Amino acid sequence: MADRVDVVVAGAGIAGLTAALTSARLGRSTLVLTGGIPGGLLLSIDRIDGAPGYPEGVPGYELCPLTQQQASDAGAELSMAELTGLRADDGGWLLATGDGEIAARAVILATGAGFRALGVPGEERLRGHGVSTCASCDAPLLRDRSAVVVGGGDSALQEALTLAESASSVVVLQRGDELTAQEAYRRPVLEHPRIEVRTGVEVEEISGDERVAGVRARTIASGATEEMAADAVFAFVGLEPNTSFLDGLLELDVTRRIVTDTALRTPQPGVLAAGIVRSGAAGRAAASAGDGAAAAIAADRYLEDGAWENDRRAVALTLGNGGEGHG
Repeated sequence: MADRVDVVVAGAGIAGLTAALTSARLGRSTLVLTGGIPGGLLLSIDRIDGAPGYPEGVPGYELCPLTQQQASDAGAELSMAELTGLRADDGGWLLATGDGEIAARAVILATGAGFRALGVPGEERLRGHGVSTCASCDAPLLRDRSAVVVGGGDSALQEALTLAESASSVVVLQRGDELTAQEAYRRPVLEHPRIEVRTGVEVEEISGDERVAGVRARTIASGATEEMAADAVFAFVGLEPNTSFLDGLLELDVTRRIVTDTALRTPQPGVLAAGIVRSGAAGRAAASAGDGAAAAIAADRYLEDGAWENDRRAVALTLGNGGEGHG
């Protein structure tokens, strides 16, 4: 096993980068498979609130590069390769990537998630032509123009507030009867003079020829539809975890997130999961960073004394306990 990397971290969002930082600081040879530009979904967030040490918030495009630099300085190596498969091999793991296979003693899956599509006509055709999921990228282009944000959670309201700094008007359309975001976002959105919130409404189509021109929206209670003019549409209706490469290797919950015990371990010895790809994850940046650190510590303990084998019965019992051990 000497030729194997101690810990391979798949994913370079805040969970993966923190896992790499912690693992490297523990003295483990650590490789991060970024699968692209490090940072994950946080790169598109203009301000992350609730992160310790940043009372005024911090942009994701600042926090993630800082964490990446910390991990590199601690000794972690980064590769742009993407994990496409995973299989057991002689007491360790072989990770398939576009650049070949990598042998590891332990694996931390922090592959994150992508934004779920609305699945309505016009969405894919107009993506990049007014359909977007990055308000901080596109808000400057919408000065004195209008935007529609679909969704009522934290991401939707954060992006609505960012858009309202430039756009003349922002309409938030939420399918449910109320906003689901935390109060820290609900209050400023509801009080903002350029943001209108409409609940019980769903988008049925995004219209426009070469660029977004508007949406067709339906009021769920009455079934009535209307055409709403808009220059851009931003959809934040949930996340799709990046777990398709697992091919039945690990148990996934109904949302296709990886099931773990409270120590972030899967039943497969040496394989852990951290961040929003993990079942029961809080979905907050600070919580994902904590996941990354905890997973790295659990991996280090496993490599130190092989405790996984001794604890496999406990792991199995936790996983079978009605989901109560998901963290």
